[in-house]
Amino acid sequence: MRKTALLLALCMNALGFSQHAAAEQEKNVDVLLIGGGIMSATLGTYLQQLEPTWSIEMIERLDSVGEESSNGWNNAGTGHSALAEMNYTPENEAGDIDISKAVEINESFQVSRQFWASLVQKGVLTNPRSFINSTPHMSFVWGDDNVNFLHKRYMALQKSTLFRGMEYSEDHQQIEKWVPLIMEGRDPNQKVAATRIPIGTDVNFGEITHQLVNSLIKNSNFTLQTHNEVHDIKRNDDGGWDVTIADLKNAGAETHVKAKFVFIGAGGAALPLLQKSGIPEAKNYAGFPVGGEFLVTDKPEIVERHLAKVYGKASVGAPPMSVPHLDTRMLDGKRVLLFGPFATFSTKYLKNGSLWDMFGSLTTSNFMPMVHVGLDNFDLVKYLIGQLMLTDDDRYAALKEYFPEAKKEDWRLAIAGQRVQIIKKDAEKGGVLRLGTEVVASQDGTISALLGASPGASTAAPIMLSVMDKMFKDKIATPEWQTKLKEIIPSYGQQLNGNVAATERELRDTSRILQLDYTPLAAANDDSAAPAPAAVNN
Repeated sequence: MRKTALLLALCMNALGFSQHAAAEQEKNVDVLLIGGGIMSATLGTYLQQLEPTWSIEMIERLDSVGEESSNGWNNAGTGHSALAEMNYTPENEAGDIDISKAVEINESFQVSRQFWASLVQKGVLTNPRSFINSTPHMSFVWGDDNVNFLHKRYMALQKSTLFRGMEYSEDHQQIEKWVPLIMEGRDPNQKVAATRIPIGTDVNFGEITHQLVNSLIKNSNFTLQTHNEVHDIKRNDDGGWDVTIADLKNAGAETHVKAKFVFIGAGGAALPLLQKSGIPEAKNYAGFPVGGEFLVTDKPEIVERHLAKVYGKASVGAPPMSVPHLDTRMLDGKRVLLFGPFATFSTKYLKNGSLWDMFGSLTTSNFMPMVHVGLDNFDLVKYLIGQLMLTDDDRYAALKEYFPEAKKEDWRLAIAGQRVQIIKKDAEKGGVLRLGTEVVASQDGTISALLGASPGASTAAPIMLSVMDKMFKDKIATPEWQTKLKEIIPSYGQQLNGNVAATERELRDTSRILQLDYTPLAAANDDSAAPAPAAVNN
């Protein structure tokens, strides 16, 4: 018997195998995270806090985590909380402003703040200034119609606890104090208006991702595999998943991971990977990729005179991610200004993806919904064509609308990341373009994926709570998980909007821990109102 075993071992070695290598061809884990971005890192962090004995593996196709949509240069990094983004407060046919989406997004961002603050206290995240910094958020418009809209928006937001402390002005001198670069050289007779709220932030989600993963790998139950790409996802007989993974450093050599649960947080690549699973829920979706470019300057004499994220109004038909903004950012350890984005189009679903990505995701079930969306959204098609035809002079002219004295030679063009807008089947229209993000999960909750774009990374913490609610429904209802989640997120299960004391407490505590500026807002008058547009003199 021993001779037979020895002979078998020698034969395997001669063929380039070993017992260890053979065992490595197949691995069993509790949770497999596909994609090394902010979403997978956030879910992994939650699970390591909640179930430290679970085995977790993360797969990333690039040589490092956080380098696609989470990278600071590939996203807007605003810490989306609807403080300035006017597309989250649409005006209905009756002329009323709907703030429900803004309230929802702001509530979500407060959860992210609490999540990060908790992790700072635990030492999982370090040096808050490396990933989050106080940056006032502003809306800025010109022209009678836009000024009227902004004033109505401001008044509507005063009804929400979450937007207390917002200021409104149409006075050129006041706005110049807030953002001098935007007002210098501007026609003094131009009708303008702005709102400003100082509790906004600039967030580097790539840095958060790196710090979360660096903490995760300290646990022996967590494994990170970079330079690895998922090639297939199949259901096992036991209800789990067999995931085929190619080692890109080793000529694509394939291994198999058997996982009880799979989360696909691979940005634009999430849709085609979800389709590989064969779950019926994936058949309802298609994806439309939109890229972006920004003008960038790092000249100290410019960036030091602008501390704000200033959002304008989107062009007709423009997707939410294309709202123009002049942003203060902290990237690569220094302060820079970004203006844009300018939309681009590529059939890639990832910045480092393939031109075949979009075509590869087309199926007999999602092709026609995609066609219907194209026919029903002519303004979007027209907008994208116009963006693709922009010249350097066109982009510079757009910048000068927000920074009248800008000099072309001070700015360079930077390529941002890819975003994939959701297209979903619709019984009446055939297909509809869905804004925002959406969690898609199998009926049994063993596999899920995050599709869509903005507000995305800013709301990673609450989005992953919804993922866990779908994937670990029984666990999340237990007293053990409930207690731990309330330790991580003090307001878990509560609504801040309408609760002044709770809102103040959350902002005060997270600001202290995250080293953010904070001025108590409790003294603000709920019924305060800015003068009506016609009554303000410039």
